[in-house]
Amino acid sequence: MRQTKAWTDWLETRWVSPSYGGWLLLGLAVFFFAAATNTMAGWLYVISGGMLAMLAIAALLPPRSLKHVQVSRMPIYPISAGDALQVELRIDNPTPHARGLLELSDLLPFVVGAPERAALETLSAQGQYRWAYSRVIEQRGVYRWHTVHLRTAAPFGLFWRRQAFTQPAIAVVYPQVLPLSSCPLVDEQGADEQKELQSIQRPDSSSEGMTRALRPYRWGDPIRLVHWRSSARYGDLRVRELEVITGGQALVIALDSGIAWPAAAFEEAVIVAASLYFYALKQKLQVSLWTAGTGAVEGQQQVLEVLAATQADEAPRPIAGQRPDLPLVWLTPRGDRLEDLPAGSRWMLWDETGRSPSTTQRLGILRQPEDPLQVQLQRSL
Repeated sequence: MRQTKAWTDWLETRWVSPSYGGWLLLGLAVFFFAAATNTMAGWLYVISGGMLAMLAIAALLPPRSLKHVQVSRMPIYPISAGDALQVELRIDNPTPHARGLLELSDLLPFVVGAPERAALETLSAQGQYRWAYSRVIEQRGVYRWHTVHLRTAAPFGLFWRRQAFTQPAIAVVYPQVLPLSSCPLVDEQGADEQKELQSIQRPDSSSEGMTRALRPYRWGDPIRLVHWRSSARYGDLRVRELEVITGGQALVIALDSGIAWPAAAFEEAVIVAASLYFYALKQKLQVSLWTAGTGAVEGQQQVLEVLAATQADEAPRPIAGQRPDLPLVWLTPRGDRLEDLPAGSRWMLWDETGRSPSTTQRLGILRQPEDPLQVQLQRSL
């Protein structure tokens, strides 16, 4: 069966392949020719010759129908997972003769589904036809394909001719972005470091050079913050407002893509990375995305393209593939990868055992499969 299909495809792409009607007419022509040979009846020769002439004409016309026809592809715009991908092709007929009865096929990747097919009854002389279709893509990724087939058996339907056109296509499907109203992984990032800095710079040991401004005393202000010289000058109590020291470091959403992941967990981690990045942007934070394969990247479109293309267990990029020494939101499937996280970091762990790690001092989230992902991201650490 496979050999027959391969032989039919070979004939159809290099010359013509008989249809069922073609095989039937060819069989009748042979039958009448054999009968004429046995009976020496001239009218049987005429019938057989007429059939063979019709077959010869039917075999020559389909390749001519596809000659000079041109196919071009319109740009494909990125979408998010779960949306419909819009694909549009243009078929041009620059000849002064109309073409008809064409079958169009766009050979999509097998992970997307079966090839998209359409029938075109008439392609006018020096005219064009726009073929548009949509396909819902549930899985994020970067999809590539390049072949469009035009097929015809015009005008008699006795022989098929197929011609392949190379029209590269790239469809980028971004991961889903969850709408978060709050996210402790981002909101509390750097809280540990802030406490350490505030404990180092205690108000009772501060000097006047660290005073930002003076304001009137309010009920509840510590007495140690009263600036006595200014209070004596103004005749009422004045309190110092001190500079707040922060780390001044950027937030990095880090996807631990350099190791093996369970497939479902990795897809969730990509969704989390995209959701956290856009939530941080909404909070006016300086944020970047890090993966082992690309290093640190910034910018909405670039981040989405990286997350669309990233895969688990990808080869780390030299130097840039090393984990940044900055406050991270570290997304990983292994608890031992949480050791020695930089100060101010947070983590989210996909652990099949369901046990929280005991080797890290940083706060984080242990993914619970029974909880919706969006709800768990908004839950306190």
